[in-house]
Amino acid sequence: MNHLLEFYGKECPHCVRMHDLIEQLEKELDISVDAFEVWHDKENQKKMEEYDKELCGGVPFFFNTKSKQFICGEVDYDKLKEWAQSE
Repeated sequence: MNHLLEFYGKECPHCVRMHDLIEQLEKELDISVDAFEVWHDKENQKKMEEYDKELCGGVPFFFNTKSKQFICGEVDYDKLKEWAQSE
């Protein structure tokens, strides 16, 4: 199973919309995505920096630790599903 990470900001409207799609994805594919709030949590912010490595520089940021594929910002459900299933 892929290890999927979601980095978001609590008040970020793009993050809220993407989180709803993540919940849909988790139900449909029976997977789990680890979510980390980075605007109010310094440890989570450091964790995001470890994965981001200047790929995005902001949230929402999604990283697949198996395929090393990432998503910057808001995308549609099909793109998110493709990312989640990438090997």
